[in-house]
Amino acid sequence: MTTRRLAWLGVMVIMLSFNLPAENQESVPLNERELLERARAIHQRILTLDTHCDTAMRLVRGNWNPAERHDSDSPRSSKIDLPRMKEGGLDAEFFAAFVGQGPRTAEGYRAAQQTADSLIEAVKNMVKANSQLIGLAFSPEEAYRFKKQGKLTAFLGIENGYAIGQDLSLIKYFYEQGARYITLCHTSDNDICDSSTDRDDPEDRGLSQFGRQVVAECNRQGMIIDISHASDRSFWDVLACSQAPIIASHSCARAVCDHPRNLSDEMIKALAAKGGVVQICFLSSYVKKPRPNPERDKAFEEFRARYGNWRDIKDEAQREKIMAEMQELNRKYPVELATLQDLVDHIDHVVKLVGVDYVGIGTDFDGGGGVVGCNDVSQMINVTVELMKRGYSEADLAKIWGQNFFRVFNQVKEAARRLNQGQG
Repeated sequence: MTTRRLAWLGVMVIMLSFNLPAENQESVPLNERELLERARAIHQRILTLDTHCDTAMRLVRGNWNPAERHDSDSPRSSKIDLPRMKEGGLDAEFFAAFVGQGPRTAEGYRAAQQTADSLIEAVKNMVKANSQLIGLAFSPEEAYRFKKQGKLTAFLGIENGYAIGQDLSLIKYFYEQGARYITLCHTSDNDICDSSTDRDDPEDRGLSQFGRQVVAECNRQGMIIDISHASDRSFWDVLACSQAPIIASHSCARAVCDHPRNLSDEMIKALAAKGGVVQICFLSSYVKKPRPNPERDKAFEEFRARYGNWRDIKDEAQREKIMAEMQELNRKYPVELATLQDLVDHIDHVVKLVGVDYVGIGTDFDGGGGVVGCNDVSQMINVTVELMKRGYSEADLAKIWGQNFFRVFNQVKEAARRLNQGQG
């Protein structure tokens, strides 16, 4: 073959390489910058939702401005603010009105309701003060409308059914205040059900008779039932009783990380079979079992013994002192955090087990959530990048980031409509 003909063939190969079919172009590995640009473009087209944070506790203090960007490494910083939500490509956030478990007395129930009310009011005031940036939504449709307007969305939830005490009418009351889910318990057993992490009573008693009434009333009101924190027996009891799908707003897969707060494969399969969804939590010890650290464990055990549930302390100076002490303990005995890759392993596991229609995101930011690679809301886009690396399509991403949860949201509402029609 002549030199001239060889040269001509070389030119033809180069020209053809610029006209490869789209599928061949896609097979060429993308670099990190290109993946990030694609992820941001996808976030512009889909609605992204996080179903659990505890940031409302910061709002209620009144000395922290969510409209300002904060340094996530600052001792008193939150993991969420409005500018960082924009940076991370997160459109919508469920702000939980968290109530720590207290005495199961009339006075305790009254204080719990007041705490929930104050947290709900703080979120509403935040939205009102920043109405050009964020809106308060009570349905998926409103969140999509805010997205079109270029606004962020706030939803409300109740964490710990202790807030309703023994008064079923408070389910309707909190629904009318805007709450759209109730996490039935927290780290301790309550009047509704047993907790996954409270074994003062070694027997798991599951859902109480009152708890069964709570499930029925939530179904009737259209309140989503959240079984994150619930014991195994409580989970199975709720699943059997509920006439609507249920959620785990911030839990992981026990097969990937063996922790009582996580769901077993059998639980995930049963949840999915009834149309529910598990929202993967970013709390490191639920994502990956930490290596033994006895010095840290001892230091924090002594810290908890000194201060108990310090988050309920009202005196700001005392809170500052406690937080500074906790920061020093974290500096002296650093925890080894799970990574973003470890976190996405949980999403992969659920998808392989039951399919992509039954998994979502529930960070638990400001309640302990945070992993290396996604330690605050400004880094949420990294979750999408990692999912894209693993071959998830845009349709898959849209489901994981909100469509799955919103499907349950609407199914719960439809179940309530049917139940109320039946009663009529």
